[in-house]
Amino acid sequence: MLKQRLRAQLLNLVALASSLSALAAMMNPDRVATAMGVFLVGVNGYSQFFAVYVGLRFAQAFLGLLAARRADQPVLGDITALFLLAQPAGRFAAAFAIGLPQGLLLVVCGIELAAGLLLLALRPR
Repeated sequence: MLKQRLRAQLLNLVALASSLSALAAMMNPDRVATAMGVFLVGVNGYSQFFAVYVGLRFAQAFLGLLAARRADQPVLGDITALFLLAQPAGRFAAAFAIGLPQGLLLVVCGIELAAGLLLLALRPR
């Protein structure tokens, strides 16, 4: 029971963080893009940025909220964890070609990795 409550709280925290991240990207895309090392050029650049940093983040937030409220379906939390873990996995793949992320992005990567692994560790049987 404690595990289930902790997992639900973590899923709610993931949803909150994802929502705030999406809102920040939506409100000031140039600043967020610069902090993430992304250069926005033209309509397609902004469109792609909004698709990933706004659309996917809001979808991740919704999935986290849904998973927190549907503890009887642990697969929803697992999918949320996989969404979180896919990001550091992609950065790890890039590390072979260009190196590890730096600064704030390295911190974000660590948080994503820790949250995703913790969600899987708290998975009910």
